[in-house]
Amino acid sequence: MNLEEKFAFMATGKPYDDMDPLLLAVRDEATAKTDALNNEHDPAKRNALFRKLVGQTGFKPFVNPNFHCEFGRNIRVGDHFYANYDCTILDGAPVTIGNHVLFGPKVGLYTSNHLFDPLERQLGGCIAKPIVVGDGCWLAANVTVLPGVTIGAGTIIGAGSVVTHDIPARVIAAGNPCEVLREITAADKTGFAGHDMI
Repeated sequence: MNLEEKFAFMATGKPYDDMDPLLLAVRDEATAKTDALNNEHDPAKRNALFRKLVGQTGFKPFVNPNFHCEFGRNIRVGDHFYANYDCTILDGAPVTIGNHVLFGPKVGLYTSNHLFDPLERQLGGCIAKPIVVGDGCWLAANVTVLPGVTIGAGTIIGAGSVVTHDIPARVIAAGNPCEVLREITAADKTGFAGHDMI
């Protein structure tokens, strides 16, 4: 099985060998790329390094150090993606992030999970399920998103939340496990226009 076939198999959610030599090599490659990204201070060069790391990116992505990912090539981000400090994405399955998405410090997206049986776990058994974060979402500090979760467009996930299941669009959700608190409505508008502010 070549690498593309391996990733396609992993995306099905069936158990795979996390210690496969192909996967180990790509992980090592991604670590070298993230090391270079995190040590680069020039914004244009950082942007170029991020584009080489991930599978696809839109206009003007920005990631603060220290950004980490498992493979990189399974990550797709839209326009104006912003990740604050210490973001981690384990992309054993596809991770799709929409346009104008904000991540607070220490946000983690984890598509992969070890198998529950101790022997299977020792042998390197894992499963992976895709994660989707819709357009205009804000994941606040220390949010953890678990395998298979979809977060709807415009939603805010409160700090410290653990997202274990799908969250609908245009809501504020928080907690462990993360649950919907309320909808985002017109009453949340402040009149801020992005200019003439002190």
